[in-house]
Order: sequence, then structure tokens, then C-alpha cells
Amino acid sequence: MKTLLWIIVLIATAVGVVAAALHSSTGYVQLVWPPYRVELSMVLVLALLVCAFIAAHLLMRLVSAMVGMPEQVREYRAARRREKAHDALAEALHEFFSGRYARAEKAAAGAIELGAKPGVAAVLAARAAHELRAFERRDQYLDSLATGAAALPEDDIMAVITRADLLLNERRAVDALAALEALPQKHTAALRIELRALQQAREWEKTLPLIDQLEKRNVFDAARAADMRRHSYAAQLERRADRSSLDDTWKKIPDALKKDTLIARAAARRYAALDAGVLACEIVERSLDAEWDSDLAALYADCDSADTVHQIERAERWLPAHSADAALLLTLGRLCARQELWGKAQNYIDASIAVEPTYQSHFAAAKLHEKLGNAEPAQRHYRRSLDLALVKLRESAAV
Repeated sequence: MKTLLWIIVLIATAVGVVAAALHSSTGYVQLVWPPYRVELSMVLVLALLVCAFIAAHLLMRLVSAMVGMPEQVREYRAARRREKAHDALAEALHEFFSGRYARAEKAAAGAIELGAKPGVAAVLAARAAHELRAFERRDQYLDSLATGAAALPEDDIMAVITRADLLLNERRAVDALAALEALPQKHTAALRIELRALQQAREWEKTLPLIDQLEKRNVFDAARAADMRRHSYAAQLERRADRSSLDDTWKKIPDALKKDTLIARAAARRYAALDAGVLACEIVERSLDAEWDSDLAALYADCDSADTVHQIERAERWLPAHSADAALLLTLGRLCARQELWGKAQNYIDASIAVEPTYQSHFAAAKLHEKLGNAEPAQRHYRRSLDLALVKLRESAAV
């Protein structure tokens, strides 16, 4: 449009100049080409020159447009392709977050073919295929991203993170950890995935440094990080199968955490299982003196210290503050039965059942009555214990 306006302006200017010349000029131009001779007025010559210039300019522009037309067509087609690719990628994102994973995968695959940010499109297609449990297609998308000619380092990192995350969702923690090894340096998202993978693989010892790093990066607050450390230490203790490794793990735990009820429960359970009842009792006693926990109190009866009288006396010192604790009452009943204090044992067990009837308390009552030769009460408590155990089992299965 601008070019046309300029041409009109030029023609109008030329016409004006010619008109002015016609009004004032009487000169002429003589052209001699033997045997011919032509005389033209100066005004006509000027007009012809202007017209020739304009015609030459228009001809040059026409030739230039014709020469450049293939490039313009290519640019137009490329622009149209980019527009279609952008639309396909936007559609894939919309469908994915709408939960329509089949449509999302199809749109993302189309975006890949059109060349719209192949890294993002491939990752989106892989995640959609994963949601459809098409794991082979998922891996193909990620492999094409990591090895494609257009792959960039950023796309490689994106492929590694995506692969590790999806493998972890597939419960393939070892494979996820192997995938993360390809990263030269792990950023926060990679560290979070690595932590989840280590927890899933039950490599609890390796989780502690990661928890520290993520806490420093404000991924976890202090309370959350402390809770994760507690669970990590407890899980380490529960996996120790021999006394030597159990001692080594217990020594590495900070003294401030050794009284934690979760950690103390795990340690006491393992020491009791490895015939180290005295140490198990000490761990339970120190923890319960610092913080009360019914589950830990119930475990106290499983710790055979060879000095049951001491255990009874220690448990009875806790009783005034926790007289309504069914677990403590049951523990006292079991300890008294071990010491053959049958009357006290029955009183404590009956009190525990009165507070909270559980299959453990009814089972302890059944064993006590069986020991005393009371067949009918023993059978009754056995049946009740079995009923409560089945209820507990169904509740666990429902969860």
C-alpha cells in the first residue's frame, strides 16, 4: 500500500513538472541518425524520460517480486506450520490437564511431527502414554527426545527427570535411580525424586544427606525434615538382622533422637528379637520417661530383661499418671503372669479389657485362664480374640 502511494505521488510530481515546463519552455531536442533527423520538444523529452524511469522502476520491482516469490511462499508455509504446531501443542496441554490422555498423546505426537518445541511435546506425549499404561510408547517418546538430532542439553535433562519420575510412579525405584545418574548435577526437583526413589528402594542410609540438602533449600521445613529423619532412622533399625549392625546403627543416631518414641520402638523391638532384652528395656524406659507412648508401653512386656520384678515395679511407677492406658495395664498383666502373680495378672488384664477390649488383651486373658485350668473362660476369650483380630484385619484391608 505504501509503495502504491509513493508511485502516485511520483507521477503527480512528474505531471506537475511537465505542466510547468510546457507553460514556460520553448526549447527542443534534435536527434540525428543519418539519414534521419528527429526534433522533439524539451518538455516531451522530459516527459518520456520520467515515464521511462517509472516503467524501469516498476519492471525492476516486478522482476524482484517474481525472483523472491519462492522464498516468500516458503516463509508463508513455515509460518503456517509453526502456527499449526503451536495449536497442536496447546491442544495437547489442554487435553492432558483435562484428563483426556489419549487425545493429549495424539495432539502431542502431531506437535512433534510439526516441530513445535519437540522437547516439551515429547515429554507431554510420554506422560500421556504413561497415564494410559502404554509404557513402551512412553519410552519411545523419551528415547527419541534424548537421541534426536534436534535434542538440546535442556531437553536431555528434561527427558532424564521425566523418565525417573515416571519410573518411580511405576514402582521401579532402582531404574529411576539409575536414570538420575545421567545428570551431571542434580537440581532440587531431581533431589526430591531421588529421595522418593531411595525411600521406595528402602535405602534409608542414603536418604539422610538428601533430607539435609532439601531442608537447606527450603523444600522441607524443620518439622517435616525432623519427621523424615525419625522415620529413616527407625527404618534402618528395623532392617538390621544381626547384633553388630544394629549396634552400629544405634550408635550413629544422635542422643537427642534416641528417646524418640518411634526410634525407641524400632530399636527395642530389634534388640528384643536378638535376645538383648536388657538393652531393650533400658531403651523403652528412657523413652517413656521422656515422652509417653502406648505402643511403646505395650512393647515393654516383650523385652525379657531376666528381672521381671524390676520391670513390674518400673511399670507400676508409670501407672498413676496413665491409669486408663489399656496398653500399660495389659503389659502389667503379662509381666505379672510371667512372674506367676496370677491374681494381679488377672486384675490388670481384666482392667485392660474394660478400658479397651483388643484381640491382644483377650488373647492374654485366654492364655492366663488356660494356665489356671479354666477351660471355659479360656475358650471364650480365644473366640473373642479371634473375632477382634478378624475385624482388625478387615479394617486394614479396607485402608
